[in-house]
Parts: sequence; C-alpha cells; structure tokens
Amino acid sequence: MRAIQITEFGGPEVLNATELPDPVAGPGHLVVDVSRAGVNYADTHQAENSYLSETTLPVVPGGEVVGTTADGRRVVALVGTGGYAEKAVASEALAWDVPDGIDDVTALGMVIQGASAWLLLRRSVHLAPGESVVVHAAAGGVGTLAVQLAKAWGAGRVIATASSPDKRDLALELGADAAIDAGEPDLKGALIDANGGKRVDTVLEMTGGTVTDQSLRALAPFGRLAFYGMASRQEPSPVRPATLMAHSTTIAGMWLAHVFQLPGDVMRGALGELFGLVADGRLRVVGGGEYALTDARRAHEDLRARRTTGKLVLDPSR
Repeated sequence: MRAIQITEFGGPEVLNATELPDPVAGPGHLVVDVSRAGVNYADTHQAENSYLSETTLPVVPGGEVVGTTADGRRVVALVGTGGYAEKAVASEALAWDVPDGIDDVTALGMVIQGASAWLLLRRSVHLAPGESVVVHAAAGGVGTLAVQLAKAWGAGRVIATASSPDKRDLALELGADAAIDAGEPDLKGALIDANGGKRVDTVLEMTGGTVTDQSLRALAPFGRLAFYGMASRQEPSPVRPATLMAHSTTIAGMWLAHVFQLPGDVMRGALGELFGLVADGRLRVVGGGEYALTDARRAHEDLRARRTTGKLVLDPSR
C-alpha cells in the first residue's frame, strides 16, 4: 500500500511517500480501507516528536481515518498512528459507525475536533447558559465547531480570535458575536472590550505564549481557561497557585486521549450528540482543503503557517 512514513524527526520535510506492506488486524482490531485521513495539529507535533506521547521511528503519522471495513461497514476511527495510508488498523473499540447522510469530511471533523470542542465546553470549562466564551483560533478545526456549539448551548456572548479578516468573517458567519485580531498587542483589553467592558467567563486556548498569558488576565472571578494545545510552540508564563486564588481562576488542561478513561462510553455519547446536531442543521464542519496523500508535506506546511481554515483531509487514492 501507499503511505507516508517518517524515518527522522523534523518539520514537514520529513514526511515521505513510500510503499509498505498492507497491515494485518490482530484480535479486537479491524482493517479500514481509508477513503480520507484527517490532518491535525497533533500530527505536526508527532513529526517533530514534541507531542504529549513519545513517537517511535519509523512511523506512519495520522490519528484518524474514515473508510470501510472488510464486512462493508463505513466507520470513522481513531488509530493513534498509521492514518496517512491506503489502509489502517483500528481497535474495534475506537471505530464508530458513520450515520447515513454524513460525508467523509464531516465524520472526520467530529471524531477529534468535534469531540474536543464538546469536551472543552462540557467537561473542561463547564459552560453555563448566558456565560461568555472566548474561542481562540476560531477558524480552525476545533474553533469552528466550538463557536457553533457554544451558541447552540446558550452562551451569552461568543468572542472569536483569528489571524486574518477572512478568518474573522468566517467566525462571525458561524455565529460568533465578535471577532478580533489574534495578533492584537493588548489582547486582554480587546477581549474585555469585545465583551462589553466586562471580563470574560471562559476561554478555549491552544496557542500558548502571550495569548495564554493575556487571556488569563482577561478572566472574570471564577473564570475558567481550558488549554488544549500550543500551536506557537511558546510556553506561557508560569502560574503561581496564589495568583489563581487571588482571582478565583481555574485553568484546565485537555487531552482527548483521556476521554477513554472516563466511566461509561462518553465518546459515543458525544459523537451521538454531535451527529444529531449535524442532522438538525445546527452544526457543520468547515472543509479546510483536501490534499493528495503525496501532498501531506504541503498540508503540514499550510497548517503550521496558519494558511488554513476548518478541517484538512488527505485522499489516499491520489
């Protein structure tokens, strides 16, 4: 089969197309003939070995696929690694049937970005009706869905940040009440101004560096910030517990992998609700571009350069 393989760590240049043996499924696993593979920020960290879990070389990157099984089921699956290929192996427990009427891009958009947005709002910041929420990188895969979910669940005011006018226009189209420049030097002041002069209740943050620092300073008492990525590769300033107490601030971290340690099938419930919102016309995945499998390097370049919006996918047939 054709696949993308990494044999040394680095940037997009380490993604190389190659031919590999077809994978074989062991007990409790299944082989998926991949129709589309999702591209995520986590994949860029995996390529340079800066992700939360260490990567062992050689590796085929890609954590999510949609396709068909040998018995004809159409599934979307989390695979950890191995997604950038014509065939991938998935645990049966991490493969979910795709409802009729759900296209490949939407299915992939739900399984990582959609579930992440669901968990961030439901579990990490516990968004309550009427509260304000800041969504950083609002034109990205998680951001576009978080804006829509926050509105669907009764947020009082959704404030989006994005790096270009087109991206800010997209966030407004998706339901954000305000959209501000992610590069605003006085980001704290801009967030408060966008919230009518009041400090904000919740923040979803995946940039790092000064964006995290200024977002924390913009929080109202009992405000919550959920940190789920560091796209800038810049660490935020250290936070002292006494500072949290002085402002009644909560900081949460979220890594999707931990959803599978929760009691009950939380992931299945989240996907069920998300697919239901799609069917009702209240939630849509913004397609960010489809690349040939052999163009995986360009997909990573575009993603890291913030030239993309929404959900990126690879087509293994090309």
